[in-house]
Amino acid sequence: MNRVPMTVRGEQVLREELERLKKVERPRITQAIAEAREHGDLKENAEYHAAREQQSFAEGRIKELEHKLSHAQIIDVTTIPVTGKVVFGATVTLIDVEDDRTLAYRIVGEDEADAKANLISVNSPIARALVGKAEGDEVTVNAPGGDVIYEIEAVEHL
Repeated sequence: MNRVPMTVRGEQVLREELERLKKVERPRITQAIAEAREHGDLKENAEYHAAREQQSFAEGRIKELEHKLSHAQIIDVTTIPVTGKVVFGATVTLIDVEDDRTLAYRIVGEDEADAKANLISVNSPIARALVGKAEGDEVTVNAPGGDVIYEIEAVEHL
């Protein structure tokens, strides 16, 4: 599998979730299963089946997180020389050429993307159009509603 780009913050969030699952959720679920077993007949024990389902979900998520972290390529944008070019992890301020709207996005890994927080995936159409471009460049983004032209106002390594 190829390396998966991830910001330092993205790695931290995934590691925190993994630790919580292993140290808090796993023991809680194990205890719930033990308590449900004490109630007798497991075939008709809803608490037991619910706890087993939670256990299955938690174990699956643990494996998924361990896999992602083992294939992560952690990129600290603050260590990348500032050249004015858009790179992974950079915060890009854009001006919509058509209506002069100003937008700012940070380009992050797939698991970190959150449109409401202006964090866009490196694989998104906007990020793919921006990466490698420089301040002052005009970029055409193929959006679902048609092409949108932006001017790159600023590129920051925060």
